[in-house]
Amino acid sequence: MSDAPGRTLVELAAVSVERLVGVGERRRAALAEMGIDSVLDLLSWFPRRYVDRSRRVDLAELAVGETAAVYGEVVRTRARRTRQGRSMVEVTVGDGASALEVVFFNQPWRERQLSRGVGALFFGALGEYRGRRQMTNPTVEVVLDPTGKERDPERIGRVVAVYPSGAEGLASWEIADLVDQSLRRAGPLADPLGPARREQHDLIERTAAYWGIHRPETALDESPARRRLAFDELWRLQVASLERRARLARDALGIAHPDLTGELGGGTTLVGRFVTGHRFALTGAQRRAAGEVLADLAALGPMHRLLQGDVGAGKTTVALVAMLAVREGGRQSALVAPTEVLAEQHAASLRADLAGLEVDDGAVLGGRRALRVGLLTGRAGARERREVLDALASGGIDVVVGTHALFEPAVRFCALGLVVVDEQHRFGVTQRAVLVEAARERSGEGRDPDLLVMTATPIPRTAALTLFGDLDQSVLDELPAGRRPVETHWLPREPAAAWARVREEVAAGRRAFVVCALVEESEKLEAASAVAERDRLAAGEFAGLRVGLVHGQMPGAEKEGAMAALRAGELDVLVATVVIEVGVDVPEATVVVIEDAWRFGLAQLHQLRGRVGRSDRPSWCYLLGEPPSEDAAARLEALVASNDGFALAARDLELRGEGTLLGGRQRGRSDLRLASLVRDADLVEAARAVAADLVGAGGEALASALAEVRLFVEADDESYLHRS
Repeated sequence: MSDAPGRTLVELAAVSVERLVGVGERRRAALAEMGIDSVLDLLSWFPRRYVDRSRRVDLAELAVGETAAVYGEVVRTRARRTRQGRSMVEVTVGDGASALEVVFFNQPWRERQLSRGVGALFFGALGEYRGRRQMTNPTVEVVLDPTGKERDPERIGRVVAVYPSGAEGLASWEIADLVDQSLRRAGPLADPLGPARREQHDLIERTAAYWGIHRPETALDESPARRRLAFDELWRLQVASLERRARLARDALGIAHPDLTGELGGGTTLVGRFVTGHRFALTGAQRRAAGEVLADLAALGPMHRLLQGDVGAGKTTVALVAMLAVREGGRQSALVAPTEVLAEQHAASLRADLAGLEVDDGAVLGGRRALRVGLLTGRAGARERREVLDALASGGIDVVVGTHALFEPAVRFCALGLVVVDEQHRFGVTQRAVLVEAARERSGEGRDPDLLVMTATPIPRTAALTLFGDLDQSVLDELPAGRRPVETHWLPREPAAAWARVREEVAAGRRAFVVCALVEESEKLEAASAVAERDRLAAGEFAGLRVGLVHGQMPGAEKEGAMAALRAGELDVLVATVVIEVGVDVPEATVVVIEDAWRFGLAQLHQLRGRVGRSDRPSWCYLLGEPPSEDAAARLEALVASNDGFALAARDLELRGEGTLLGGRQRGRSDLRLASLVRDADLVEAARAVAADLVGAGGEALASALAEVRLFVEADDESYLHRS
């Protein structure tokens, strides 16, 4: 695949920084503290920004509030203690025409670094204190020593990379010197991409990319360098994911279920009868997704599919089709939910949807019985638990719904054919993997079950390919007929309109939710407490209404009791925490009021809004509270502007960045340090295509690529990618 000889990244990883000139014990320890042990680590320590020293900004041109890099000479330095005992270093900087005050707190060593006559670059925001312009705790790069000698004459008048130091006493210029030395001594680097691939995806050669990111000739050079190295980050993740998937497929003992794709139009099988008799006609998106799932089930290899859809798009119905196809072949299914409330609701919903369907069973009188749905949660009594376990082992339960209790060693299946994981983002990675990985041993057949992972938190395609690259994906982008968009309003200061709407809807026989951020009062967080707010509302705005309470610290039976009372119409309003975020289905609920809405993430807000609008009645969502930041306000504005979960997911990715999305997997070299899932959407697609070709071809090129991948994607990371 590669056309260029040269050093590989594997070889650079084997060269210790101690081999570099100027790295003694002090520098080695400082570099190790930053996680830099090898030359590859050093070259992967990318600049945080660039200063164009060919274009100096005069101090007089700076405006208060502006963030900029300025050059100046130290005129005066004074160190003292504040009244609070903090060290304070005051530096006066001039450029011959104007002066600027620079203040450092808790950095006493700045007095030695910035003595009179030193010339330095200062990067920070310009503020104002007592009528004088001032920078506080800016980043500093010393350029001239006190004698006027240029510290780095090679970079006069050029674009200068500024590095995060990460350790006291190791300055940006010291890191830059070591990077320069590493680049020169490394020489040409081997490139896993040939000229044709580089041209196809508009990528420069790898050696030029490393030089360009660290030593750009002009301010424009960083862009193609960043693009190439961002591609490499994404490509390595895709290679790891796809290679692991291929390896698992080779070793799998899968199940070929009956091919029932033709039954989606109706028929005599369980699938055909369910589709024909279901209370809602399948949407086009549901038919498409169900067809993809049924085709996977009919294949011998185990299915690994992600089913994502917006709130109320009908994911559970698609999962039901899959469960019935599995039962048609005589096997069982397990539906795993993150909470007891959701598991119990799923069990009740499945029993209602599957009522009237019968299956053959030679162990019962007459040879036929009703299709049976079991429930296994942590609060099941000893007798109930024993009955469920016995029925699972004998085949008397066709579908079991449960929480983490399904992971326990005592659970055995007669013939487990399918595992459905609901709300995958709420599960720990290890928890999800335990059931699937142990299923072969726990099932009487000793074969690998198919896996269907569902999420109601839509994920942009770029993120999905990166986080779930080893899962095939089905998307439900269509809501069932009759569903109305929820009308959303943001009331930053005056909530009266929200309370009036609640009373109006309750008077018409509807229900309402009020969501609070906390369970109990907190001195640290100015958020409403669900307990106190229920009491306040019941005595005030909702006087005369039946107001209930549910939160995560309540016993499970009490939580389910409150939810059941709301569904039955015994409560008018339910004050709740985010325990109702997922899966709660009360069609009569038409209003949700979210207090301190700015405290919630955009995806969570969309989920909470999804607790209403689950019928053909008009519904409303009210967002209360005044956000303390522009980002928080942007989340609320986005929710008001759109009911489209996929559009909101894309906006959420823009606002949050990739770090939060990658979660537990993001650490060490496997971070997306340069790639952006928003900005580099084309690179995500390109990286997947190149990785797929490479994994498909195998051979020496794949072996070489995997050796590089192992440097960046650690074993735990790779397992996380797969298990997610």
